[in-house]
Amino acid sequence: MNMLSIFFLSLSLVLGSTVGAQATEVTGNSTIAQGAVLPPKAVQAAEAMIAKGSGGFSVGIGIRDKIIALTSFGNIKADTQYPIASASKFLTAATVMAVVDEGKLQMDAPIATWLPKLPPAAGKLTLRQLLSQTSGLAGARGEYYDLAQDHRITLEQSALDVAQRPLVSVPGEVFAYGAPGFQVAGAVVEAATGKRWAQVFQEKIATPLGMSHTYWTHLRLDSATELPLAETLNPVLQGGAVSTAADYLRFLSMMANEGVFEGKRVLSKNSVDEMLKDQTPKAFMTPAPENPIKGGHYSLGNWCESWDEAGVCLRSSSIGAFGVYPWVERKTGHFGIVFVYQRENAFRLWPEIQAIRNAVEVDTP
Repeated sequence: MNMLSIFFLSLSLVLGSTVGAQATEVTGNSTIAQGAVLPPKAVQAAEAMIAKGSGGFSVGIGIRDKIIALTSFGNIKADTQYPIASASKFLTAATVMAVVDEGKLQMDAPIATWLPKLPPAAGKLTLRQLLSQTSGLAGARGEYYDLAQDHRITLEQSALDVAQRPLVSVPGEVFAYGAPGFQVAGAVVEAATGKRWAQVFQEKIATPLGMSHTYWTHLRLDSATELPLAETLNPVLQGGAVSTAADYLRFLSMMANEGVFEGKRVLSKNSVDEMLKDQTPKAFMTPAPENPIKGGHYSLGNWCESWDEAGVCLRSSSIGAFGVYPWVERKTGHFGIVFVYQRENAFRLWPEIQAIRNAVEVDTP
């Protein structure tokens, strides 16, 4: 057992399942919001991020059902809310899987089962294809069809709009990052439950996890100003969530603990297994030049950065365009997040984000 393993193990024994807020100043740039001090190399990388002009951000780490540390750097608090862009995809997939667990949806059934008004080709798609971004729907080349829509239309109207265009590839054969398939998946959820997306998310994910500072918006790339929430019936499900570091850590803890949070099951183990499995082993992986994760495969709503011979993802992540980077190490149960908000050129911080992650992770055999 290496020193970092001992670090995590000893802290988990001392701190228990959750750790209370301490708000203890540790350096001129950082504050412990929860738990223990981060490893020195992680703090060093975080200070390098600040020197690059990152603004305030948080770093959180944990193992299975235990949040080990949450440290804020610069002008940010643990409950500061940031738009998390594509880190939203992880939350969307989890919400869909919760409805699958309920027995109201099936991953491999044609979605016309719930959305009969779809064009025939789109109606044959499955939730698995939509969430693994192998649906063949048009819109993965920077068109942003979903973002361009009116926030006041329903998700069903959104789905009918994005599905009207001809498919650009054979479903299941080509991975293309950024297509609007998550809108269609959300419309399926609403049709199956008879409830709005925001309500389903609250009931299935946010409330069980205590994610009281997380909500959905219609993401805009042209402005940081939020559209009115009260009239937003069409949240952007691949990138429209707003959250906090503390909230997202709760979600990651549930995923790392095979669907259980604070002793209560939120997702079935089977759903977690599906979410954290390589869903694109044979698909052509269309390059996503705007994404810093290279050579990865894709799961359901998250990147499979590395995997074993059985297709189990060793590290799963869902980095967002504004810099938020959550990850889960499946075999060790370790998880973490770098929670930063930079609307322009956030990925210039990727070397430091990687250094933080590497400083707190345990090598997987």
